[in-house]
Amino acid sequence: MLLTVDIGNTTVALAGFAGERLAFLRRLPSDPALDAAGWRAALGEALAGLETAEGAVLSSVVPALTPRVTQALAALTGGSVLTVDRHTPTGLSLGNYDAKNLGMDRVVDCVAALSRYAPPLAVFDMGTATTLSVVGREGTFLGGMILPGLALSVDALSARAAQLPPITLSPPEGLIGTNTETCMRYGALYGAAGAIEGIVARLEEELGPLTVVLTGGNSVCVRPLLRIPTAWEPHLPFLGLRALWQRQHP
Repeated sequence: MLLTVDIGNTTVALAGFAGERLAFLRRLPSDPALDAAGWRAALGEALAGLETAEGAVLSSVVPALTPRVTQALAALTGGSVLTVDRHTPTGLSLGNYDAKNLGMDRVVDCVAALSRYAPPLAVFDMGTATTLSVVGREGTFLGGMILPGLALSVDALSARAAQLPPITLSPPEGLIGTNTETCMRYGALYGAAGAIEGIVARLEEELGPLTVVLTGGNSVCVRPLLRIPTAWEPHLPFLGLRALWQRQHP
């Protein structure tokens, strides 16, 4: 069993692979108050009753959590832990991109997407933030965009506008909202869909036809609203992490 771990701003996602099969998926809150011992307890509880992992590979966009979770994983698995960072040989050329602050989640997404689709690619990962990662025709990372995520956007509206309530995102039942809650929800969802369509149209003016790959928790609600072809890969980060582990452990 190989354990793949994606440390995000909102959740720490754990996915276990038995060979090529995704055997399980768990999510924990990205709790900054937990130390290494606390993470060992939390991860141990989440993995209780499952086959012991032979090793683990992780990527993180929360630097404060990275060493704590790494230590906890090493203690739990008794095996090696590969932490993907900018020094990890990924096989993805970063071209002229300034990678000093590049989130490795974007690199992992691109590694996975390139293993399944021919470039050029536009990879949208819809999590706390919505990231766009563009891979050129030669397989080189060109860069992309970072947009506010859906939940972040509606939370900001609720926090800054006195008459706008907190809402929960769910698929729309129509196009035109008939109360404040549906107006906010539809605006966020159709706005995100329109942004993706518009960005892709502009990208194709520069790069020609490309494959659009969608992943991330919020993609579930947005994908049905898109009027462009997309490849939906809900487990893309884990597939990329698994590919990078195999690169280091052939």
